[in-house]
Amino acid sequence: MDYRDSIDRLMSLVDHERTNHPGPRQKVIYDLSRVQALLGLLGNPQTAARSIHVAGTKGKGSTAALCDAALHAAGYKTGFYSSPHLHTFRERIRIDSHPIGETEFAGLVEELWPHQQSVSDDSPLGPVTLFEFMTAMAFEGFSQVNADFQTIEVGLGGRLDATNVLDPEVCVITSISRDHTAILGDSLGEIASEKAGIIKEGSPVVIAPQAKEAADVIDEVCRRMGARPIQVGREVTWESGVSGPGRQSFSVNGRLGRYELTTPLLGSHQLENAAAAVAALEVLTERGYRITPDAIQRGFASVSWPCRMEVLSRSPLVMADGAHNLHSMDALLESLPRYLEYDRLIIVAGFSRDKNVEEMVQRLAEAGPTVFTTRSRHPRSMSPDAAADMFRERGVPAEATEGTAEALERALAVAGRNDLVLTTGSLFVAAEAREAMLGIEPEIYPDLLPMEQRSH
Repeated sequence: MDYRDSIDRLMSLVDHERTNHPGPRQKVIYDLSRVQALLGLLGNPQTAARSIHVAGTKGKGSTAALCDAALHAAGYKTGFYSSPHLHTFRERIRIDSHPIGETEFAGLVEELWPHQQSVSDDSPLGPVTLFEFMTAMAFEGFSQVNADFQTIEVGLGGRLDATNVLDPEVCVITSISRDHTAILGDSLGEIASEKAGIIKEGSPVVIAPQAKEAADVIDEVCRRMGARPIQVGREVTWESGVSGPGRQSFSVNGRLGRYELTTPLLGSHQLENAAAAVAALEVLTERGYRITPDAIQRGFASVSWPCRMEVLSRSPLVMADGAHNLHSMDALLESLPRYLEYDRLIIVAGFSRDKNVEEMVQRLAEAGPTVFTTRSRHPRSMSPDAAADMFRERGVPAEATEGTAEALERALAVAGRNDLVLTTGSLFVAAEAREAMLGIEPEIYPDLLPMEQRSH
């Protein structure tokens, strides 16, 4: 099986991340029995490496990436599982901080395929989903390379997420806000209850600053499970330092010491994520693993986590950020003037239909931008005309364009030397801006494109 064949096989699986997939239709049933059965047939590879398990609404990917980078810098063999991907499925499974190779990826698909068929045939809950299959692929891949540590980012929620089959060394719960409310619940308390489902009996739990409603729920789960909470913002704090368009410096006051750090990840919210990562790494240090302050410093300085306030060009100034809810949009817009100097804000905006687009548009409109709306290749993407109408209703002129590359071209054509072109509203639109600016060739899945783009 070659790599393209492996992708075609993945695309045939049930995929709840996309609403327009060619594979079998299945009611959304979040249950661990399918992935547990699949992993059982593989000999339970999820137990082979020590684990960090990271849940949350915002910042969980950045926090996980920082943990992975520091562990790799400390000399450990690492695995890192995250979702979604920007340009290629291989990004979701990383070995020593790098995406798995095409040959290795295809080999895992081929190895696991008969096992998923067996589980799908026997399961009363229906066939194995794409996310469940890739979760098993990641664990098996990490086991095959004898990874010392695996940093696992939750896909959705926590309690019934396919990754919640671990007995981790430490759990991390990053900032919780309202997202995926149709699945996780309408209130912060309900959402926090799902996220806190990753907490295991007696496990240390790093908890980022939370709204009281979420914090109360997490604290109650910790008490019930006999888990030791470590409160970021109280027990582990941070102080900002010098910042610029490509890097920021800061210090973290941990429970075991003070760390002077830098990172290419911009935004004041990344300091909170970095403090959470330090807190998790200190737990590992307390458990006897050698993770020095120097390793943390080198790992944080070299971490790669694109499309999070990522500067793609400095002349003209172009940034891509995957903010896709009100909380992340607020964090982005509040951070921009701290890290960048610019005259006019020109926004390339594209959204997913299942998000609260009205709130994000209102927040963006308050910044007084020039706007070009667009859509990504993702089948959940909103029509550019519909998005443009939302801006116009708020008195902001907006021009609709059909593709991200075209929208960027139009934005750059009107941008002055000291203006900022910001692409945001969806991680998928931000990824396509990155492809256009950096000449990255993406994986295209024609059957999953919105109908309007299939002829392009």
